[in-house]
Order: sequence, then structure tokens, then C-alpha cells
Amino acid sequence: MKKQFTILAVLALLASSILAGCGGAAEKGTLQFHANGEDFVRQGFVSKDGWAITFDHVYITLADITAYQSDPPYDPHAGGDVQAKVEVGLDGAHTVDLAEGGEDAPPILVGEVQDATAGHYNAIHWKMARATSGPASGYCLVIVGAAEKDGQTINFTIKIEPEYTYTCGEYVGDERKGILQANGTADAEMTFHFDHIFGDVDTPMDDEPNVGATGFEPFAQVAEGGALDTDIAGLQTKLSAEDYQMLVDILPTLGHVGEGHCHSETH
Repeated sequence: MKKQFTILAVLALLASSILAGCGGAAEKGTLQFHANGEDFVRQGFVSKDGWAITFDHVYITLADITAYQSDPPYDPHAGGDVQAKVEVGLDGAHTVDLAEGGEDAPPILVGEVQDATAGHYNAIHWKMARATSGPASGYCLVIVGAAEKDGQTINFTIKIEPEYTYTCGEYVGDERKGILQANGTADAEMTFHFDHIFGDVDTPMDDEPNVGATGFEPFAQVAEGGALDTDIAGLQTKLSAEDYQMLVDILPTLGHVGEGHCHSETH
């Protein structure tokens, strides 16, 4: 009986040690951060006022990128700080071209963290920051493209210097994202809706994005010789006060997580 008790005690101690070892080491995987300008950028679209827009480059600089396993889930409409039990940050500032690749190109890989704790990353934060070098130097967003209507073509470069931060909840789309399994790979996406600036002729005109969108006509009216190369400061002097205010109001709404909304602040 004493021998049997000793064997059982040893087995119990061994099982306890194994469980403690399993609980002490968090399971890891690779968390990738992507930036997505959607088909609006990759394929072009027609603005709410009838301009067919295509994009050569859409340079965006992203910094302070952090994904969270938030509890409770983050509410972007309420704002405030994310309450997270786990967070994973991507170091540095990263300038990517959302228009890179063909019409069917995937979202742009900004970077990845290979030792991220497994779990559901249901919130994300980033900053649109001014680039310090390269083709977007001095700006957080540079949009290069062309717009055509009724035989008229406007080649444009629109540069955005104000910086914006976005804090967002869970990705909303046809698939769930941010669920990282042990030894697996998951995607945390930063989505940008450029139809919010120019509107979309394929969307009802009384839908919110079109109501708030500037359209392209105001930019066409201030172009000279079929070209427009300007920044926000320049547009303030060229656009009407109403059109300029619409642009300023809509820029903070660029950032999304799929169709999910974000809390935004302007800097």
C-alpha cells in the first residue's frame, strides 16, 4: 500500500510539473501587419461627380503600429485607451505604396512580428506620420494619379501634411482577421477608404461617404494647364472655404479595419 501511494504521489507531482511548464510558456506565432487601399486604389474608380480616377502611387507612412488582445473589446465610437491583456508593436516608421502591384495585388505587407503571443488581436492602433525621407518626405500621405472626364485629363499630386492617429476595434469583413494560432500566422489589417475623399458614383448619393466626400471637381477647378501639385496648405488658399472644410473633415475618416470604424485624432 505504501509503495502504491508513493508511485501515485510521484505521478501526481510529474503531471503537476508538466502542466506548470505548459502554462508558464505562452504559445507564439507570427503577426503580420498589412495596409490595404482596396480596389479603389488598385483598380481606380469614378468619383461621385463623374471623374474617372486612377492612381500611380499612394505613399503612406505608418508608425506606432500596435495590435491588442483587448478585454473588453475596444469601442471606437467611445474612444479612450485600449484595455489590453496582450499587445504587440511593430517598431519604426514604414512608408509603403498602396498602389503597388497590379489590379489584383494583395494588401501591402508593412512588417511582421514573429514571436507574438497567440490569441485574438481584436484592436489596432497606428499613426499616419510625416515621412522623413523618400518620395513622401515631409508628408504622411502623397496621392499621385490622373483623373479624366469629358475628354479632359488632370494629372494630380495631392500631399497631406497633418498627422492622424487611428485606434480601431475588430476587423469587419467577409473573414475574421487577427486570430493567431500557436506556430501560425495571422493578419492585422489597416484599411484606407479613398472613396471618402472623392466619393463613388456606384454608391447612392445620399449615402454617408458620398454626402461627406469632396468629389474631384473642386480639385479640377484649381488645376492649371491640366495639372495639380499641391498640399493641404496650398489647397486652403485655392479651394472654396466650404470645399476645404469638407476635405479637412473627411481626412480623419480614411482609416478603417475593413469596414470597421476607428477613433481618430488629428495632430
